[in-house]
Amino acid sequence: MQSALNPTRLAGKLVVVSNRGSYVLSEHNELITWKRAVSGLVSAVEPILNSAHGTWVAWCGRLSNNTKKGVKIAVPPGAPRYTLQEVLLDEEEYNDYYHGFSNSCLWPLAHQMIDKCDFQRKYWWAYRKVNHQFARAAMEAAGEDSILWVHDYHLTLVPQLIRRRFPGAKIAFYWHIPFPPPDVFSVLPWSRQVLHGLLGNDLIAFHTRTYLENFIACAKKYFSLKVNPEHGLIWLGNRRITVRALPVGVNWQRFEQLAGDPEVRARAQQIRQAIGAEHLFLGVDRLDYTKGIAERIKAFGTFLEKCPQYQGKATLLQIAVPSRNGVEAYDRLKEEVERLVGEINGRYDRGYGAVPVRYLHHSLNEKELVAHYLAADVLLVTALRDGLNLVAKEFVAARTDGRGVLLLSQFAGAAEELKSAVLANPYDIVQMARRMKYALEMPPEEKQERLRTLQQIVKNKDSRWWWQAHLKLISLPHGWLTPEKSIAAN
Repeated sequence: MQSALNPTRLAGKLVVVSNRGSYVLSEHNELITWKRAVSGLVSAVEPILNSAHGTWVAWCGRLSNNTKKGVKIAVPPGAPRYTLQEVLLDEEEYNDYYHGFSNSCLWPLAHQMIDKCDFQRKYWWAYRKVNHQFARAAMEAAGEDSILWVHDYHLTLVPQLIRRRFPGAKIAFYWHIPFPPPDVFSVLPWSRQVLHGLLGNDLIAFHTRTYLENFIACAKKYFSLKVNPEHGLIWLGNRRITVRALPVGVNWQRFEQLAGDPEVRARAQQIRQAIGAEHLFLGVDRLDYTKGIAERIKAFGTFLEKCPQYQGKATLLQIAVPSRNGVEAYDRLKEEVERLVGEINGRYDRGYGAVPVRYLHHSLNEKELVAHYLAADVLLVTALRDGLNLVAKEFVAARTDGRGVLLLSQFAGAAEELKSAVLANPYDIVQMARRMKYALEMPPEEKQERLRTLQQIVKNKDSRWWWQAHLKLISLPHGWLTPEKSIAAN
């Protein structure tokens, strides 16, 4: 008998459902073209689809005019391994479901930034409508024995919608962002409906134990649940739901390979020479108010103020990947970051030596990203709150040279795993400045020891471990543990 972890057993049976997929589609003169999407989700999920030859159901970037039926294509083009099923949205649906409910309600709420929430009823109705569309597309792609794997806060209603149609379906859900405590989550007017949608799953997984515990506490506030915390199980009536902390991993072999590429290493040297600094701090983030970019720049200014010996010798290179252009909160953030860069440079640029802050507002391809990781002395991952942060793990995997220091926010999910990083409170500007100095002046032996410890963690729980853990849990027989046999009701 083949192992449940063997993806070939899932041939034609695995259906992944997410807001965005592995390809971006566009249409010109009725001709549809596609290009590869780059994201942490694609890196984590696509390898198993390549092996399982399943289906990925996603919105792929097109906005519909009259037609409402998305295309189905075999990907990758020229050497297909799985099917991409497009969910087509019109402009109003996209704006109210994506920019509205997903990113003006759930996103700031999950990051405990209630002041940025905008609870408009039309957003909720659009969210419901689009979740129904995704559920229908997923059910069309699935068979009786399919495993459906739904991803993230955009699609919380999909599991229960599928459950109504297929009561015996195997459905797993991965929540990729923080899950807030009950006193925060209950602010959402539709919190009960969102939780009910999630409770349609057989497996719900989170990055950290804290998020998992917050979810259970929220669910218990609205529903009568039995909980077995030792085995990570909850029961809603006779339905058993497994809950787990399964932090996403990275393909560390790929980052090691790129770090050893002579072309990438030469590019890293070019970056150092172009910056012209003896000491290089690096920030690589999506331009988002949760990432703490403004606070990081302020802290770097404080570092230069408190440590004048580094003026003209140290540079912060901040790469901000464009995000949600045209949304007021993000446009304001972009203006604030640019203003702070100007202020710090105006105050500490001596007219010779290194420019204090270099700011780039664009994305990087994989090779460029690794070259920047190798060029940096210190990587600053100082989010105000973050579900996990794969950049931190990628940096660790790439630094095979034994040099480089990770300075990590204590409020990033990755901090629960990467305890050997230099941890900091991003709200404490002075403390962050001190941590920057400590990271820069750390003895080489300590840098090597911290990196060795971090790399072992990243290798032990990599991207393969992540999806294998999901398959094992979703494939367990439903009767392996019942509330009557083993229950610790809370």
